[in-house]
Amino acid sequence: MINQTLPLSVLLLFVAGVGTTGANAAESVTECQQWQEVQLDFTAEQGTGNPYTDVEAWVDFTHDDGTTIRRQMFWDGGNTFRVRFASPLSSGNWHWQSSDRDNDSGLHGKTGSFQAVESKTETPTVFTQHGFWSIPSGGRNLIHADGTARLLCADTAWALPWRATVDQVKTYAKDRQDKGYNAVLLMTVQPDLKTTGPRSRTEAKGFDVGFEDLPNGSLQKLNPDYFQTFDQLVDVLTSHGIAPVYQPVFHGYGWKGGGTAGNVVSAEDYARYCRYLVARYGARPAIWLVGGDGPAEKASIVEQLDAAGTEIEKWDAYQQPTGIHYSPHAKNRTHQDKAWLDFQWCQTGHGGEHLAERVADMWRNRPVKAVANGEPTYENIGRTGKGAGWWQGHEAWCNLTAGGTMGVVYGAGSLWQWRLDANEPGHANWCTAPGAGWREALDFEGSKYPGIAAKILEGLPLANMEPNWDCTYGRRGLLVPGKLFVLYLPEGGNSAILCQDVPRSYRVYDPKTGKVMAEGTLEDKPTAEAKSDSSGEPRVLVFTAD
Repeated sequence: MINQTLPLSVLLLFVAGVGTTGANAAESVTECQQWQEVQLDFTAEQGTGNPYTDVEAWVDFTHDDGTTIRRQMFWDGGNTFRVRFASPLSSGNWHWQSSDRDNDSGLHGKTGSFQAVESKTETPTVFTQHGFWSIPSGGRNLIHADGTARLLCADTAWALPWRATVDQVKTYAKDRQDKGYNAVLLMTVQPDLKTTGPRSRTEAKGFDVGFEDLPNGSLQKLNPDYFQTFDQLVDVLTSHGIAPVYQPVFHGYGWKGGGTAGNVVSAEDYARYCRYLVARYGARPAIWLVGGDGPAEKASIVEQLDAAGTEIEKWDAYQQPTGIHYSPHAKNRTHQDKAWLDFQWCQTGHGGEHLAERVADMWRNRPVKAVANGEPTYENIGRTGKGAGWWQGHEAWCNLTAGGTMGVVYGAGSLWQWRLDANEPGHANWCTAPGAGWREALDFEGSKYPGIAAKILEGLPLANMEPNWDCTYGRRGLLVPGKLFVLYLPEGGNSAILCQDVPRSYRVYDPKTGKVMAEGTLEDKPTAEAKSDSSGEPRVLVFTAD
C-alpha cells in the first residue's frame, strides 16, 4: 500500500508477511523513484528486553546490474522494525532480502522486489534532480551523485528537533529555501543532562525527549514517538531542498548550558545511536556531524568520535559526508587522518570578530579534508547589532576566500535555541538576541547574505577551487585554473589581474542583492585590469571560461 504522510518521498510502504519463510514470502512489486525514499516494514516474532539495543537486522538490495546496497533496520516501537532505501538508479529492478543476526522469523529471510524509475516529484529539489552529496577522497567540495558540485549554505537551528512543530518548520524551511540555504545544523536530541522542563513543544521551557535515560549519561532507552515526530520535521526540510546536518549528542554548551551528555556517554552508546540515525535518515539527503563543539582532544572523546565515524562509514551505503565541528579553542585536526572523516569545521566564537585565519590554518592540514567555518558569530547574539547585517555577508566571503571552500554557515541568536518568543524565560542573555524569539530572528537582515553568496556561485565549476593571492595584488580570490576565478572586493574598486589562468570573461555582482551590475572582458595580456563599477560598495567578480 502507499503511505503519503511523507510528501517528499511519496513513501512506499511494504509490509513483510509475518510468520512466512523466506522462500514463501509474498513479493510486492511497485515503483521506486530515483533518490526518493522507500520503506519496508517488518514485525519481529521474538521478544527482547530492549529492541533498540538487542536487535541487529538489515536488508540487502541487489539491482539487475549487480549493484548491492545494504541498509540496516531500525526499531520504531513495539515489535515494529523498518528499513528505508533510496535507489541511486533510474531504471531496472531491485531485489531485496532481509537478514537478522538472531534469525527472528519476522525479520529474517523476507524477500521482494520493485522497479526503479526516474524521479517524478511535482516539487523537485537539487537532491531529487542530482542525487545525494558526498565528498570524494582528497576533495574539498560537496559533489552530488551525478557529479554536480554544490556550495554548502547552512543555517544553525540547533534546537529545532525537540522544540519546533511541523507548522513552524514549514515557515522556517520556506524562508531558508527562498534565501538560498541548502542545509541546517541540528542537535538531534536535547543534550543537556540537568536542564528540565515540561515535555512540550509549545510551553515555556518545554522540550521533547529522544532518550529517557539521557539525563543519566546513557543512550539506551530510545523514545520512538520522538523520532516519529522528527521524521515529519525532516521531511519538511528535505522537501524544501534543505539537508539536515545530524549532530548526535552535543559536546559543548548544549541548549542551556546544563552539562552536555556528549561528554559522558560511552563510545558504544554513541556509536549505536549514530548507526540508528543512519538507518532512520540515511536514505534521505544528510550530513553526519559526529562531534559538536567539545573537547575533541580528550582521549575518551577521541575514542567516541572515532567509533561513531567508523560505524557511520560501515552502514552509510550512500557515503554522505561525515565530519566534526570543533570548539573555538580547538586545534581542529584531531581525526585528520581517519578514512571516515570528510570535513572539519572550525568555530570562531561569538565576539563579532572576523577570524578567517582559522579556516586558512585548517586548509593547510594534511591529509586534505573539506573545510568551513561552522559557527561564526550569531547575528545579534547578546546585543542588538553584534554580527548584524552585512557583517554576515562579509564574513561569508572572507571565510570562502580564505580556504573555507566547502561553504558558508550562518546563525542567529534566539533562533538556534528555537526560543518560543521574546519573553520566554530560562535562556541566558549572552546567547539570545534581545527582544526576539525564533520567529523574529528568522527575519534578521544578515540571514540573506550567505544565501546570496550561494546563489551567485550556483552552477559554477566549484570543485577543487583554492584560495588564491597571486593572480592579483593580494586580493581575496578563489581559483580553478582555466575554469573559474572568484574575486571578492570588500570596497569595490578595480583590480589588476596578473595570471593567465584567470578566464577572460567576467560578471560583476552586488553581493548584497545578487544582481549583476556589469560585465567585462579582460585584455589578453599578462597584466589586465578588471573593473567593478563601484567605489566603496562590496563587489564580487566571477570570471568563467564561457
